[in-house]
Amino acid sequence: MSIKPESRPHGSTDGGLDDAGLSVGRLAATVERLRRQIREAQRAADGRGVLELARGVLVERLRCGPAEAARHLDELAARAGRSRLELAAEIINQAARDRVTEATQAFLTRAVRGDAVAPDAADGRLGAADGRLGAADGSPDAANGSLAVATRLRAAESGAMAAPDAQTAAEALLANALRPLDAVAVAVWSAAADASLTLAGAAGFGPNETTRWRYVPPGIATPARAALVERRTVRFSSLKQQGLPSIGHHASTADGRVVVPAGTGGRIIGVLEVCWPGPPPEPSPRLERQLEALAELSAHTLETRTVDEPGPRGGDRALTELTDLADGLHDSVMVLLPHHGADGALADFRIHHLGTHFVDPAGRPASIVAGTLLLESYPLAADRGGLLEKIERVHATGEPFHAERVALTSLVGQVPLTAVADLSITRHGDAVLLVCRIQDQAARLANLLQHAQRLGRIGGFEENLVTGEITWNSQLFELYGLPTDASPSPLTALPAHAHPDDEPAIGRFLRTVLRHHQPSSAAFRIRRSDQVVRHLRIIAEPVLDDAGHLLAVRGAYQDVSAQHWTEVALAATRDQLAHTEQQAAERNRLALQLQRAIMPSTRGPLDVGGLQVAVRYRPAEHEHLVGGDWYEAVVLPSGHILLGVGDVAGHGIDAATGMVVLRNALRGLAATGAGPAQLLAWLNLVAHDLTDHVTATALCALYDPSTRVLRWARAGHLAPVMIRDGETSTLPMVRGLMLGALDDSEYEEGVLTLAEGDVLLMYTDGLVERRDGSIQDALDHLLVTARRPADDLESRLDNLLTYSNADTDDDTCIVGIHLPASGR
Repeated sequence: MSIKPESRPHGSTDGGLDDAGLSVGRLAATVERLRRQIREAQRAADGRGVLELARGVLVERLRCGPAEAARHLDELAARAGRSRLELAAEIINQAARDRVTEATQAFLTRAVRGDAVAPDAADGRLGAADGRLGAADGSPDAANGSLAVATRLRAAESGAMAAPDAQTAAEALLANALRPLDAVAVAVWSAAADASLTLAGAAGFGPNETTRWRYVPPGIATPARAALVERRTVRFSSLKQQGLPSIGHHASTADGRVVVPAGTGGRIIGVLEVCWPGPPPEPSPRLERQLEALAELSAHTLETRTVDEPGPRGGDRALTELTDLADGLHDSVMVLLPHHGADGALADFRIHHLGTHFVDPAGRPASIVAGTLLLESYPLAADRGGLLEKIERVHATGEPFHAERVALTSLVGQVPLTAVADLSITRHGDAVLLVCRIQDQAARLANLLQHAQRLGRIGGFEENLVTGEITWNSQLFELYGLPTDASPSPLTALPAHAHPDDEPAIGRFLRTVLRHHQPSSAAFRIRRSDQVVRHLRIIAEPVLDDAGHLLAVRGAYQDVSAQHWTEVALAATRDQLAHTEQQAAERNRLALQLQRAIMPSTRGPLDVGGLQVAVRYRPAEHEHLVGGDWYEAVVLPSGHILLGVGDVAGHGIDAATGMVVLRNALRGLAATGAGPAQLLAWLNLVAHDLTDHVTATALCALYDPSTRVLRWARAGHLAPVMIRDGETSTLPMVRGLMLGALDDSEYEEGVLTLAEGDVLLMYTDGLVERRDGSIQDALDHLLVTARRPADDLESRLDNLLTYSNADTDDDTCIVGIHLPASGR
């Protein structure tokens, strides 16, 4: 049917303009009416979704039918003085207690109680920070506007749950929950095991964009990958400024982004990317809860809906296929399933299955490990940066982990056992496949050889003289100073790389190997392109066929630069040491001559006032052990007999000169008539103040022939030994610090009256000292040796030297006195 325009008189325009204006006005009114009807239909659909969910909750809680549940909902709303929509949202929130509940609770507590509220009131009740929340659609129905936020999130949940695919779910999320936040587009990405991203659903973008961004390979830096790798919400105020590519990044209407990882139970299976025309809204706890709730809805959609093809996300069949795969591998394999704690968070992994070739690093049978939690069998996996952290990251992001020569430590009876293995960790749905290849003997030997070559700086080669093929290992390229992609040099070119002075040796080497077909070696200096001169040694052997023809040459180079310079340094050190030894020998000979000139090995016997005195001096067997041992036996002007022994610390010329100083000082001080204690006190001042820090032990005694009284004192020395009536004992110890230790020391005297037949022995520690025993054991042996019968004093001293068990090869001094019986 056609309608012809009414004819009008020529030149008449007013009526036409009026009719045209009237037509445009009617058209605008029609468009507005249709838009209002669409908005009302959308609100009604949103409300129906929430109401249906609330009725379902009442059916389950009250055990009633749908009609009765609807009647109960009406009665409860009327009784509470609330709208059915508001009460329905509260019933759902109380039953769910999920992220959607958290996101809507703040809005529900401030929702209007009546139906007549001004449009501006929605902003006050719902918060101006949310922009177009509340009565953003301009509807006069302010009650529905104030409940918009609460119902939109539940409507988005309902739409996503009912969507046949991820694309429809994305459209529902944008229409119901994101447009009120001023968002203009949304993308739902599915994360694969290799960390690649597949666009599962998108809304608000052009068809060309969704086609272009259908698949993002692993390793491409995009906002979605940033959230996947960092496992947290990431915000981008402007993709153009930051230079990150993503779906719709060329359009000025989708420049700001908020990207949220989508997953549950600690496992990330996708990413939700929300777009704004400018910078996203300022972050707030309310906005974060909304986006996290929408990300969980997206994760549920990815788990239950097909993206490109069904994946192994969950399901007994997929898990069975994974265990079959584990049994078919020849490596040690674990199939791990996530284990969640009471709060729902990922706590550990259950060892669901072990492959038929599983080998426990600690040597335990598979039956003990299977079915346990990972941390129960391998508690050290919880270390920072350890195995558990790697498994959690793979489970969360889907990005596989591969590493070689990883140290795996297990506790067996509180004893840590470590094995070296190659690891591969991959995610398959909700399960994680852990492949562990314990290095076998052959692999360990190969690694050992490789490390030995590296540490020994050995480079191997093989030259096929038939085909001309030359094979070098990486270490040989380094010895030559060449990159690994350079062409290996043949043996015949060796003289060109050697120092000219080494060409004769290289020539003999090549003739022996290539012409005479005999193994040979040579040392030479190599000239490298970096001007570094290295000392190398080459060893080669020919490979012959049955007829004796040369087929190939195998061999190795070794960097002996360190050895060469060590030998040079060793030769110089050897020369210096020989010079030092010569100087030391001269010093020792001088010390020995000085000591023997002052201390003859045998002196006596001396018979004064009826007292027999004998001495023995045994020098050290080695010249470098010449020490400072000394003795004294002299008659003083007063008629008293001065007896003494001493031992200066150290060996060599310093000890010998210190001995001379102390011995001569004692002789001079004894002429004063002072007693032994006073003499040692003066001698201590000499050692401390008048020498170069000399320290020594000493034993000093004065014998009065008229009274047979012996007075004695000691300075850190061993006490004398008394032989009386065939029994031996040491004299009671008196106090006295060694000479030179302190500047002021006091010494105690001992007094002894000799009886006829008594023998008294004074000695230095070279007579008794041993490396493997205590001093008391040495003294006990001395007392036993001293009891041996002897014809006279001289024989007794000789017996002491002969039967001494000392093993230090130190100097030894002995002073012996004997008071014979009357008539002898």
